[in-house]
Amino acid sequence: MLTPLPVPARWAILLAVSLTLSTILFATHIPGALLLGPMAAAILVATNGARLSVHRYPYIFAHSLLGCIIARSLDLETLKAVALDWPIFLAIVVAVISASSLLGYLIAKADILPGTTAVWGTSAGAASAMVLMAEAHGADARLVAFMQYLRVVFVATGASVMAAFVFRISGGAAPQVVWFPQTDWLDLGVTLAAALAAASVGARLKIPAGTMLLPLAVTTILHVAGVISLHLPQWLLALAYGVIGWRIGLTFTRRILRHAASALPQVVGSILVLMAFCGGLAFLLWRFMGIDPLTAYLATSPGGLDSIAIIAASTPVDMSFVMALQTMRLILIIIAGPKIAGFVARRIKPAGTKG
Repeated sequence: MLTPLPVPARWAILLAVSLTLSTILFATHIPGALLLGPMAAAILVATNGARLSVHRYPYIFAHSLLGCIIARSLDLETLKAVALDWPIFLAIVVAVISASSLLGYLIAKADILPGTTAVWGTSAGAASAMVLMAEAHGADARLVAFMQYLRVVFVATGASVMAAFVFRISGGAAPQVVWFPQTDWLDLGVTLAAALAAASVGARLKIPAGTMLLPLAVTTILHVAGVISLHLPQWLLALAYGVIGWRIGLTFTRRILRHAASALPQVVGSILVLMAFCGGLAFLLWRFMGIDPLTAYLATSPGGLDSIAIIAASTPVDMSFVMALQTMRLILIIIAGPKIAGFVARRIKPAGTKG
């Protein structure tokens, strides 16, 4: 048990375990390694009596950076691709969101997970964004994180396997990560100032997930307008992911772990069903639209956007089509997520489930 140790010693242990796990996960190319490593480390120490917590201000800073990370994917080429083929994109995105919401509703209705947690957990959007929005809307962020990142691992692994063994495409060399690149400090300063100002407004107005959504909106506008470049150094992103991972992981208890383990078969089943459904949509794109099968498969895969982008970049696919469809789904699920959760909540409460 870690409780008798001084607080600085407990933080030092958490940092050391986080770095070790993140390094291992990153070296083995696990999606979301920079968040999963700190989160796993935090769960480990929290369930062994660490009694630590992340202060509100670093957490808000991490929220604002997450908004910048999402905004970085919304460039003009992607937005043009969405504008050109918006009916197709909209139909596919609505189908994926409807399928994931139905799966979440069925899990919630069966009282496998409490309240709207299952709906946020099955949402086919950016995993880290869904965790933050779920927390802001009263769902259990710990179980949402468990569901979301399990899905990310399954989807990324499935996409890699499909590319390598079904479509017989060899992957390119893994991109070299530059942790401390040459940095335009003025550009970075303007970016951080805009993001933090927007996050402060979101926090002051108590907008649900506003500390992420307002920075996302502001930095997207500035990025598309060419005012900022959103070239965020990797060390800064690792810091943001680490803070978010610690915040989630440190709230875990052994009871929550047991609950997550008991729900594992149903959660894995829902992930596989969603992946199969999206594969069916990819088949329709190939059969009726003439889009090459791997492009269609990667474009319809239900997240996460970062890992799909890496796989797409190392294979001969239509990158703009893949990113446009993934980005449109991300935007719509961020907009629709709270409404879907509220809709489901009104239908499961009469059945006696937990709110």
